[in-house]
Amino acid sequence: MPTQFKNCPNCGMIWLELNDFLEDPDVSVIGYQANFNHLSSGLFLFNHCCGTTLACQVEQFAYLYNGPIYTTCRTGEPDCPGLCLHQSDLALCPVQCSCAYVREILALIRSWPKQ
Repeated sequence: MPTQFKNCPNCGMIWLELNDFLEDPDVSVIGYQANFNHLSSGLFLFNHCCGTTLACQVEQFAYLYNGPIYTTCRTGEPDCPGLCLHQSDLALCPVQCSCAYVREILALIRSWPKQ
């Protein structure tokens, strides 16, 4: 049986590959749940047109990003805008923080062309 990227437990829709999922006009990214202990285990949250919210681990999308990954976590520091603390705020982070690359991946996902 071929592997699949994701399936919708509500309507049964199957996306065989990540690109199929990102290109689907019936899927939209709505949030990010940070895991500060292991950033790649954080979750991107997506809504599907059937009313289901789907969660995907950041690590499934990490290959999309090829920029710098900073080693210092600045969350809670005076220069931190606190974006990662708000699940529905998907803006880019201006701080050179270890979390910043996840925000860059979110920007890529949000701008992904839909079919």
